[in-house]
Amino acid sequence: MTTQLVADLVQRAAALIPERGRAVLGVTGPPGAGKSTLAAAIVSGVGPAAALVPMDGFHLSNQVLMSLGRRERKGAPDTFDAAGYAELLRRLRRAEPGTVYAPDFDRTLDEPVAGSIAVPPEVRLVVTEGNYLLLAQAPWPDVTSQLDTTWYIHLDDDERRRRLTARHERHGMDPAAARAWTAGTDEPNAVLVRAARDRADLVVELPAG
Repeated sequence: MTTQLVADLVQRAAALIPERGRAVLGVTGPPGAGKSTLAAAIVSGVGPAAALVPMDGFHLSNQVLMSLGRRERKGAPDTFDAAGYAELLRRLRRAEPGTVYAPDFDRTLDEPVAGSIAVPPEVRLVVTEGNYLLLAQAPWPDVTSQLDTTWYIHLDDDERRRRLTARHERHGMDPAAARAWTAGTDEPNAVLVRAARDRADLVVELPAG
């Protein structure tokens, strides 16, 4: 990710800030494409007028996923509280007078953590990132309807899978398990996300390496 690319995207994001109210920018793309890193860089570049609210805060807990028989598919569309996510984005777009608190995801705990992100009234641009912002199947269109614009992040698939596998290893998986999770769980989700690429307002090509 080059410095110039980030600078250009920061400028684009800052231009979305309305004279009144609040705008919501969605950053999407397949698992491992670099959404979190880019979204954080955009928020840092825009400054105090922007806040990052990730979709991952709406993961269902591991206990709930086990009760539903979905733990081994964690990260699939039906392992998130999409309706709750859409409602939070709706509140953020309304620019309520008080601070709105959003959940975050702790990768060390591998669990969502409620009330972790404060979005005060002075924030004028909310950047939200996640895999399924443009997914056509219900209830995800309720999420899409709360986004003023959506950017799709593309990274070479081999590099993306390499990064995903390395991330799984950093969070405790042995190499064989990390490769298996990337291929068996992440990749079907990536196929779903790629199918929605044409619905994005902007496609951002990230260089590998």
